[in-house]
Amino acid sequence: MEEQREQGKEIKEEDKIPEIVEETIQHLNNPVTDIKPIVKKYLSAVQKVKKEGNKFFFSDGDARVEVRVVSDEIIRVRLAPHGVFLDDFSYAVPVVDQKVTTFKITEQEDHYAISTNTITCKVRKVDFEISFVENLNQMVMSEDEAPMHWEENVEFGGYYVYATKKCHSEENFFGLGDKSGNMNLRGRHFQNWNTDAYSFGWDQDPLYRTIPFYIGVNQQAAYGIFFDNTFRSYFDFGKEDQQKTSFWADGGELQYYYIHGPHMMDVVKRYQTLTGTHPMPPKWALGYHQCRWSYYPEKKVKEIADGFRSRNIPCDAIYLDIDYMDGYRCFTWNKNYFPDPKRMIRELANDGFKTVVMIDPGIKVDDNYWVFKEGKEHNYFCRRSDDYFMEGHVWPGRCQFPDFTNPVVREWWGNLYKELVDIGVAGVWNDMNEPAVFGAGTFPNDVRHNFDGYRGSHRKAHNVYGMQMVRSTYDGLKKLMRNKRPFTITRAGYSGMQRYGCVWTGDNVATWEHLKMGNIQCQRMSVSGVPFCGTDIGGFSGEPDAELFTRWIQLGTFSPFMRAHSAGDTAEREPWSFGEPYTSINRTFIELRYRLMPYLYSVFWEHHRYGFPILRPLVMLEQENVGNHYRQDEFTFGDKILVCPVLEQGATSRMVYLPKGKWYNFWTHEILTGESEHLIQAALDHMPLFVRAGAVIPEYPVMQYVGEKNIDEVLLNIYYSDYEVNSFFFEDHGDTFAYEQDIYSEKKFSVKGDRNKLSIEQSATGLYTPNYELYDYTVIGIPFKVTKITIDEKDVKDYYIDERNCLRFKSNKNFMTVKIYGE
Repeated sequence: MEEQREQGKEIKEEDKIPEIVEETIQHLNNPVTDIKPIVKKYLSAVQKVKKEGNKFFFSDGDARVEVRVVSDEIIRVRLAPHGVFLDDFSYAVPVVDQKVTTFKITEQEDHYAISTNTITCKVRKVDFEISFVENLNQMVMSEDEAPMHWEENVEFGGYYVYATKKCHSEENFFGLGDKSGNMNLRGRHFQNWNTDAYSFGWDQDPLYRTIPFYIGVNQQAAYGIFFDNTFRSYFDFGKEDQQKTSFWADGGELQYYYIHGPHMMDVVKRYQTLTGTHPMPPKWALGYHQCRWSYYPEKKVKEIADGFRSRNIPCDAIYLDIDYMDGYRCFTWNKNYFPDPKRMIRELANDGFKTVVMIDPGIKVDDNYWVFKEGKEHNYFCRRSDDYFMEGHVWPGRCQFPDFTNPVVREWWGNLYKELVDIGVAGVWNDMNEPAVFGAGTFPNDVRHNFDGYRGSHRKAHNVYGMQMVRSTYDGLKKLMRNKRPFTITRAGYSGMQRYGCVWTGDNVATWEHLKMGNIQCQRMSVSGVPFCGTDIGGFSGEPDAELFTRWIQLGTFSPFMRAHSAGDTAEREPWSFGEPYTSINRTFIELRYRLMPYLYSVFWEHHRYGFPILRPLVMLEQENVGNHYRQDEFTFGDKILVCPVLEQGATSRMVYLPKGKWYNFWTHEILTGESEHLIQAALDHMPLFVRAGAVIPEYPVMQYVGEKNIDEVLLNIYYSDYEVNSFFFEDHGDTFAYEQDIYSEKKFSVKGDRNKLSIEQSATGLYTPNYELYDYTVIGIPFKVTKITIDEKDVKDYYIDERNCLRFKSNKNFMTVKIYGE
């Protein structure tokens, strides 16, 4: 029967009888099983067409389909099974329409065509099947295998909605956000339902977040599909049928965006124009963070802080997990553990540490607890369908839960952070917000939500609950901190959550498999529009040995969010916990993170301003190379530094694939040619790192925390190239929103060499002026003997070749052109 439905065949009444009997017996034997709908209905021939601005409405006489031109490269499709669309509201997409140049509709013998300058959406008349075609070469990028279809939901009302696309033999798929297992999604089936997945395993699904966006790559061209539906949803990438890709949901509308490439980078950038980019974080948030469940009492917290400073290991943040609270009551302090939190936080700040605290959504049912009393008085907590409060047990015991889909509740919740902000808390970590409930797993389906006035049950609101919680946290902190950038973390979320907070991959395990999995997960999140992501370094549960922890620190050095975290029933694992030589190796890599801070911060700006992902897997760099569709270890941080972590126990070397171009070994300066594999030595104190030829990598002196030292000069590492390469260097105040008023400095460096000359040109935009005056140059890989250097046509007398055969000299930061001549 399912096969008949998927093929779009009419199902006769007599064919339904065995299935009806089977499902009835199944339901009687298992009363808790959901009552499943029986018949799928498919769109039939197009009968009517109507244009309204940039919207085109097609009807088969009963159902209606809206095709909306969002931009030259993005088209949205919506289905109304009986002609009535739901309210057009999305938490993921704040503004639908973007810049459109021209578009038109034409009628052909067998189809209607809606065309922009870039793409054409074709609607076939006879069966309503939809396809998307690239105008330039008439390549069909995505097409229906069957018309869109639906089923009545007898129990809840509304519809189950389905879309089925053709899946080509060489087509591969990427994205979908928070999924474990291999990078390539081909041949797998997924479910989106935010889940507290403690100690999750390889290929376990679902996990903590819902990002219903994927990228298809076929015949060297890429496109994206964003299925903006918050209900429990599903994706099948050729598992059930190798010739089909399907996505469907348990309710809501069949609403999806086709996003054109043809490069994966284009798809991701355009997806981010819909759902937004991450705001610039405070610069300290890119430093090293130390966390545990839990550091307490105050003496222990101070001991950890002293451990970093006494060993000269950089660290910017120390976390307080739930044990800092009074009986796990949010927005309270356990005064036995922390008698004077304001003083403690001030003393930590004087040593360069920011304090980050956890806040969960569960509010203890206690009439003597001020947060509960306020929420109860103003009716801020979720209720069930028969008007009982939604109650469940989490850490404080019996709890009620705010409805974060209510804007009034979000404003109230945001203001609850006032005392924490007043005493100096610098960041907030929202946990347990899938939402998680002990025993039950999560809320029942009948819980009601405001959904910003658009109403819905928990079936509709579940996947956005965590996103709206961190939204209220971010907005509240932004207001209370008075133009200081908030730092927020969320465990659960939905597409668009990157506008409000960063994420980590959840409660992982101290195993080599989880090290591999975390590497892939962070790359996948990055290309799924959630760039500020990291793992619990060392694994949350279980016990890493010294080698595993050290290799994890190395990977974490090049994760956008770098935090070590562990469960309370495990041995402590700070960077020095395993003794020498591991302490020194860990220190070296954490110091490297701080040395590269200006580069990392500049990459973040490229994401925020231009929509570039921070981590870029090899398939994104060379999608035309089908072999890269299956490579998942290597990635670039930005576009200039390639990272290949060591993921096997005992390994002292590994094979590394380098993309096209020339690459410098970061450690040895050896020049390697791309589009090939290389065996790279990787003793425990090294991880394979490479820099793209022509790159300019800015570097700060090592600091124990961001802002510890005044910058007198910036080191510019310039890697010779015989072709032109552009690099960017972004600076601003580091903790305010002044960059939104152009108070920043964005410098562009253009490097180009030949066999006896190298030129470096600099241009700058923005209104910010850094305090330092000098650049200190290290020029690497010059293939000729230097005879002359000019800066803005003036000779430089003071230059030399150092012990690593690098050219060294200095200049004023405001140069326009440096030329290096040789023979």
